[in-house]
Formats: sequence, C-alpha cells, structure tokens
Amino acid sequence: MQLDRLSFNLNQKPSSICHNLETQKPQPQSKPIQTTNPVSKPQSLPKPVFATTGTFRSYKPKYTIAWADSSNYGDRFATDINGTPLANSPIIVLHETTNSAQSAVNTFKSNNSGDENKQVSYHTLIARNGLVVYLVPPDKRAFGAGNSVFEGNNGVETVQTNPTLNPSVNNFAYHVSLETPPDAWGKNVTSHSGYTDEQYYALAWLIAQSDVPDDRITTHRSVDRSGQRIDPVSFDFDKFLNILRTFRVKNS
Repeated sequence: MQLDRLSFNLNQKPSSICHNLETQKPQPQSKPIQTTNPVSKPQSLPKPVFATTGTFRSYKPKYTIAWADSSNYGDRFATDINGTPLANSPIIVLHETTNSAQSAVNTFKSNNSGDENKQVSYHTLIARNGLVVYLVPPDKRAFGAGNSVFEGNNGVETVQTNPTLNPSVNNFAYHVSLETPPDAWGKNVTSHSGYTDEQYYALAWLIAQSDVPDDRITTHRSVDRSGQRIDPVSFDFDKFLNILRTFRVKNS
C-alpha cells in the first residue's frame, strides 16, 4: 500500500489513503467531544514540492489498518476558538509508543467519548519489524500532543480549538510513532537501545510521500510545553534524514 501525497486539504474521502479500500475506512463508533469551530474544507492541491525516487519505489514495507475509535480523533478546524482563520502549513511530529505496538493500538481502540483527558491517538505507527499501521486518516486531527508549540521559520505556531484545553499543534500536525524497543517497555527512561533499520526505512518511506519539508519534521519532545514528554528517546535524526533524502528529491 502507498499513501496518497499527504495533505490536510484532501479532495478525497479519508479512505483514499488506503487506495480507496472502501470496506476498510473508519466506521462510526462513538461521537468525539468537539468544539463548534468550522471544519476545514477541501481545496485544490498545489503541484508537489517533492518527487519520489527509484529507491523509494523499490522499497515496499508491509502495512495494516487498525482504525482508532472515533472518540480519539476529530476534525481539523478552519478557525480557532476566537474565530481567527487558520493557515498553518503541516508539520510531522515523531513519537514513540513507550510500550508494545499492540498495546498502543488497544489504547486507541478504546471508547473515550466520556473523558477528554483520555482521548489520544497517532495517525500512523511503525512496529519494530517495519510494519506500517494506519490509525487515523491524515485529514483528521489526531490527539497526539497536548500542551504544545512548534517554533520554526514562521515563528511560534500553536492553535487552541477547545476552550478547556491548552493550545497545541494537533490541528496542523501529522503524528507518527515508532514502537519502543522491548528493553524500555513501561519504563521511564532517558535512553534505550534505539529503533530498527526497518523502522527508519518505513518512516522515511511514509514521509517521502508528503510535501512536508525537513525543517517541519519535529519530535514530541521539541513541541511539548508540559515538560513531561521526551520522546522519541534515542532517535537518530541524521540517520533518518539521510534515508529520507534517498527516497525523495525536490521538484525543479
């Protein structure tokens, strides 16, 4: 399976990310807690900034689909709680699971419609063997970061979409998590044995399909403002970027 080019302004329904596998799209399960902000509407896609390479096309990781319960994600909003129009460019936020991939999937499948504080998800998870697990459609807002801010070339970026919660990057973020190595499962560690080559290659393959530039790929640790998140621990950013740059090049 190959994702369509990641964009938050898709003209297609969410199942398009799965090559229109209509039977595998998310099914309504429970109504998520939402504010009444207008939902971001589809727009025409611009010419892609990046093109994938032959190296990318020769790499085909395995994938599976494990849709999160609908209480654990929501819509991307066109305005914040004050009615201010939003036009943030997408970012990609990297995480780790802190436990097994299956444990994370089980958490996201739980119905948390009655408790905002338990609502959590990533868009995609990458297991130790490089398996890509699709959890939330990219045009939806995964609840991957709480109190968070992205600081880049456009200055400080964060969006408040719920008056009872801190502002976050979720409205313009695509969240990807790597499965933590078993030696660190359930442990509060600042380092561990790291991630597999299969995970680095699958992550690069996934992100190569987006037009998100290198300088808007960040980590949970970097965007977090709670002082509690340090993931992904022991992530080798240079190794990842070197692989990514063999999978995509800028269009001339």
